Amino acid sequence: MFELEAELALRKQQGLYRQRRTIQSAQGRHTIINGQPMLSFCSNDYLGLANHPLIKQAFVQATEHYGVGSGSAHLVNGHSQLHHDCEQMLAEFTGRDRALLFSTGYMANLAVTSALVGRNDAIFQDRLNHASLIDAAKLSDAKFLRYQHNDLEQLARLLDDSRVQKPQARRLIMADAVFSMDGDTVPAQELAALARRSDSWLMLDDAHGFGVLGESGAGLCQQQQLSQQDVPVLMATLGKAVGVSGAFIAGSEALIETLIQSARSYIFTTATPPAIAAAVMQSIQLIQQESWRREKLLELIAYFKQRIGALDCELMPSDTAIQPLVIGDNHRALAISQQLFAGGLHVTAIRPPTVPQGTARLRITLSAAHEKKDIDQLVDALALLLVD
Repeated sequence: MFELEAELALRKQQGLYRQRRTIQSAQGRHTIINGQPMLSFCSNDYLGLANHPLIKQAFVQATEHYGVGSGSAHLVNGHSQLHHDCEQMLAEFTGRDRALLFSTGYMANLAVTSALVGRNDAIFQDRLNHASLIDAAKLSDAKFLRYQHNDLEQLARLLDDSRVQKPQARRLIMADAVFSMDGDTVPAQELAALARRSDSWLMLDDAHGFGVLGESGAGLCQQQQLSQQDVPVLMATLGKAVGVSGAFIAGSEALIETLIQSARSYIFTTATPPAIAAAVMQSIQLIQQESWRREKLLELIAYFKQRIGALDCELMPSDTAIQPLVIGDNHRALAISQQLFAGGLHVTAIRPPTVPQGTARLRITLSAAHEKKDIDQLVDALALLLVD
C-alpha cells in the first residue's frame, strides 16, 4: 500500500486532496457542518425544496403503505404503483411519451449507452460533459469522439467523417444541457438541427436545468421549445432542483421499452424506495404551482452578478444558478474556500481533474431560499479575500 500512500501525498502537495465534511442538519440555506452553523452556497437545491414540509409529509405517508424498501429490481417485484404514477407525471411534465426512473443520473447515463449503441457505432460528446456521460461512453463498445466546448463546427466535421467512414453506424450525440462546473448552457436548438441533418440521435442531460428552466420548470427543452423529435433522449436528475433523489429518462415508447429490455443499469438494480417517487410527485406539483421560486432565483442571480461585478475577479459567463469564480491556482482556491468556511460561509473549491488545469474555481450556487442579504455577506467576504 506504500504506492497508494505516495500517490495520496502527491495529491496533497498539488492542492488536489479532497476531504469530506459532515453535515448535521437538513439541506437548506442554513446548515450545520462539523458542528458549525453555515450559510451555504454550494448546494444544488436550487429551489429550496429539499426540506419542504409537504414533500417530507408525502415521503412519510408513502412509507406507511409501502414501507421503506422496494425489495427488488423493477422487473422482478420492485415496481410499485407510485413508481408507475411518478413516471407518468414526469412524461407529461416534459412532454414526452414515457419516462423511466433510475436511482441516480450516473445509472441513467450508463443505461443509454449500454442499450442504444454498440461496437460499430459512435458517440460524440462535449469536452466539458459531466463525468457520468464520459464514463458511459468509455464503458460502451462504441467509438468515442469529443469536441471542444460548444464547438458545433468541429462536431459537424466529426459527424461528416463518421457518415463517410461508416454510413450505417448509429451516431449518438450526448451533451449537458447546463454544464455543471461552468454554468453555461448548450446551444440546444442549433445542436438539435445538426443532429437532424446528420441523421444522429441527440441526448441532453438536463440535471441542472430541470425544475429551474422553462415556463413551468420542465427544463431547457421547454425553454428552447424542443420536442421529443428534436431531443429523442432526455435525462434529468431528481436530487437537485426537485430536492429529492434519483433520475429519469424520458422519450418515445420505443426508447423506454428498449431501455427496459436492454439497459443493464436498470435491469440489474434494486428499485428506489416507493416513498422517493411519492416525494418526487409532490415536488413536481410545487414546481409547477410555485413559479415564484424560479422568478426569485433569477432575481438573485442578477443581483449576485451585479455585486460581484464590482470586484476585480473572473466570473465565468453564466445566467444559471451556477456561478463559478475562477481563481486559477489550486492552493489559492482551496485556501479561499477554507477561509470562507472559517467565517461561516460554505463555498466549495473545485479543482482538476473536475475542471481543466489552471482553472480551479469557487463554484458558487444560488438558491431561491437565499436572500439578498446573504449574497451581500458572501460578496463582502470575497472582496477581502480576493485582494492579492
